[in-house]
Amino acid sequence: MTTTPIKGVLAPVVTPFDAHYKPDTQRFIAHCKWLISQGSGLAAFGTNSEANSLSVNERLELLEALLAADIDPQRMMPGTGCCALTDTVRLTQHAVHAGCAGVLMLPPFYYKGVSDEGLYRNFSEIIQRVGDSRLRIYLYHIPPVAVVGITPQLVERLLKAYPGTIAGMKDSSGDWNNTKTMLDLFASSGFDVFAGSESLLLANMQNGGAGCISATANVNPAAIAKLFREWQHTDAPAQQKALDIARDTFGKKYLMISALKAGIAHFSKDPTWTTVRPPLVELSAEQQASLISELKAINFQMPGLA
Repeated sequence: MTTTPIKGVLAPVVTPFDAHYKPDTQRFIAHCKWLISQGSGLAAFGTNSEANSLSVNERLELLEALLAADIDPQRMMPGTGCCALTDTVRLTQHAVHAGCAGVLMLPPFYYKGVSDEGLYRNFSEIIQRVGDSRLRIYLYHIPPVAVVGITPQLVERLLKAYPGTIAGMKDSSGDWNNTKTMLDLFASSGFDVFAGSESLLLANMQNGGAGCISATANVNPAAIAKLFREWQHTDAPAQQKALDIARDTFGKKYLMISALKAGIAHFSKDPTWTTVRPPLVELSAEQQASLISELKAINFQMPGLA
């Protein structure tokens, strides 16, 4: 099986839980199918998936459920990066064997102040242990959360050692200068740079980027995918502005994960969706009412969800 590079818009798929905080497989599958119908790919087990609140076995089981539901693995870039090297290897091997287009890989993030040498050894060891030419790694740079970052020097060294395997990066630094540096240095060599938010999608595309992997693709996938397709159109700046307004509505005043789930719960008429796994907490009733009021004010909809 050959692996086709994945580009465009991907959602770090929010994970539904039941009243006992167990992943709800059927709701998960249904949401993934809706996302694909709206033009989004699936970066399941990302930050907004509450991935680091999931066990390795839970992630394996959810991926198997998607495959059993006939969801195309070439639309998937599951998150596989863990603190333990062996956990990362296990998840990555599973994703490669499943035929996923790539994996989104956090650096091991518990120890701070680690060197590029240590991170290089980590990624190198994973690649060697997986030992599969189909492996495509998208490095996940999210220093606001992980604190451990991925430098241009590390990317350069990894590309030199594993040019067919190191496929790209999700830059969730929130720093356009960093994204632009990665694009300028590596995009021309086929290294795909994804913005970590649709707020940088237009700029990313104008500078040779591959798309975005964004939390709010969970709730606004069609509009984000439209800008990806139409970034060269004259109305692209207006599309970008509308996306920014929607994103700010979910993320500026509220915990993003909880707000996304509250929005899905409202538009799907399914209150179970508001559940987040501790230590996260769902929006209060007052916050939910305020969010929905703000969404109505901007005429926000999630067509086809219910």
